[in-house]
Amino acid sequence: MRSDIVKKGATRCAHRSLFYADGFGPEDLKKPLIGICNSFNEIIPGHILLRDIAQAAKLGVAAAGGTPMEFPAIGVCDGIAMGHTGMKFSLASRELIADSIEAVAMASGFDGLVLIPNCDKIVPGMLMAAARLNIPTVVVSGGPMLPGRFHGRDVSVSQAFEAAGAFAAGKIDANEMADLEAHVCPGCGSCAGLFTANTMNSLTEVLGMGLPGNGTIPAAYTGARRLLAKRAGEVVMDLIKKDIKPRDIMTREAFENAITVDMGIGGSSNTVLHLTAIAHEAGIEIPAPLFDEISRRTPYITKLSPAGKHHMTDLNEAGGIPAVMHELSKKGLIHLDALTVTGTVKDRIENAEVLDRNVIHSVEEPYRKEGGIAILHGNLAPDYAVVKASAVSEDMLVYKGKAKCYSSEEAGVNAIMAGEIHDGDVVVIRYEGPKGGPGMQEMLNPTAVITGMGLKVGLITDGRFSGASQGACIGHISPEAMEGGPIALIEDGDIISIDIPNRKLELEVSDEELAKRRAAWKKPEPKIKTGYLSRYAKLTTSASTGAVLK
Repeated sequence: MRSDIVKKGATRCAHRSLFYADGFGPEDLKKPLIGICNSFNEIIPGHILLRDIAQAAKLGVAAAGGTPMEFPAIGVCDGIAMGHTGMKFSLASRELIADSIEAVAMASGFDGLVLIPNCDKIVPGMLMAAARLNIPTVVVSGGPMLPGRFHGRDVSVSQAFEAAGAFAAGKIDANEMADLEAHVCPGCGSCAGLFTANTMNSLTEVLGMGLPGNGTIPAAYTGARRLLAKRAGEVVMDLIKKDIKPRDIMTREAFENAITVDMGIGGSSNTVLHLTAIAHEAGIEIPAPLFDEISRRTPYITKLSPAGKHHMTDLNEAGGIPAVMHELSKKGLIHLDALTVTGTVKDRIENAEVLDRNVIHSVEEPYRKEGGIAILHGNLAPDYAVVKASAVSEDMLVYKGKAKCYSSEEAGVNAIMAGEIHDGDVVVIRYEGPKGGPGMQEMLNPTAVITGMGLKVGLITDGRFSGASQGACIGHISPEAMEGGPIALIEDGDIISIDIPNRKLELEVSDEELAKRRAAWKKPEPKIKTGYLSRYAKLTTSASTGAVLK
């Protein structure tokens, strides 16, 4: 066993004594040592329940003959971090999570891992660690929040963000806003729509690193979630016996499956960053054109919030991710021989069925014939840009507007709230990329305010968008402004052309004029010059390569 390096032989006498101090006896040390990484905290609604999940996972490990040892991981709540300096730490925390798990697992000599995330950057951070360490691992999440109820309809946190714009436009008053905010988040779990957390938890299933139901069984279904976690503890012991490791599971075919399902369900645009980064840790290159190639051939068959009215609980009742995969496999879009922690994909989905066609459409009658995410190119995005096409209304898929430029998210939001933005504009928020932000802030505040105010405008940024964002919102523009990318050269009044069906993002300015502007451009001073974010800005790569650290 790998853990023999910390528990066997005369030179490990002191090591054993330290384990005894923890309450582990000689019989415990004869068994495989399993790290239970629990990202519980009292800040994130999706993580407030994870003590129960960890306890159930430990019971599963112990029942299957292992010795579980729990340790923590950090987590940032993107909703609470949104719209201020805290959001700069969100994406950057992904690397801290991966690094810290690597440090504890290597220092402790674990034979296997059960990783327990739920929200945003914690899920990809843990998957990156699993790929990097390559020891038997199962991921089990805490599950999605139930939607709230407000005035007879299902709602989620995205409506609370949009309420700020509605309030500013005089569409609701302070009392109605207060009433709404009291109802949108009824309890524990990752926010109820198909936002980044629930997309990544669902794709963990597809990658093969989580069990069926990992992405969709609601957190409030405590019995079902505990059973899932207990099963995860048992499964990691089976993986150790069979010597099946994450890189045996997270193959090129597995990533293609994940991208396919991502396109089919219209997941968060952040998945382009995260899947690329996880693949990087697994030694697999996922170029941006692959996302678009798969999107072109994959029908969009679910329409969940923020694009539609359904939430994760509806998808769970309709058959969950196995039903989605089974439906997509009818067009030969799924690699059925790909390995999972419990057999092949074929084994996992062969008995799956769609239980509600209102939630999961057929591949013959999809919402759209192409996938939910589009990769754009053009003189504004020589490397790439990404848009959640499934959340863009039909009348905004092709759009031209006049640029109004801002060098920070805060400046952009202030301008929108002050009434400076009008129908026909394109809001440009730059110097918010991985290096420029630093940390590539999510732009849910400006997109939600735009939606709440009912404005018909585009928004482009070298930052990124929350999975809860909707509208003609194009992010990840690369190269970013801090690297002198074309987005840095836009001036107020320039015409920007967005053509999502033809995958184009163009600045209607001549090459000669752009050359003059480039010659005059000067790189600005970093926004943050000390601490972790300063180091992160120096080490991070472009969004087009997953914003991984060099």
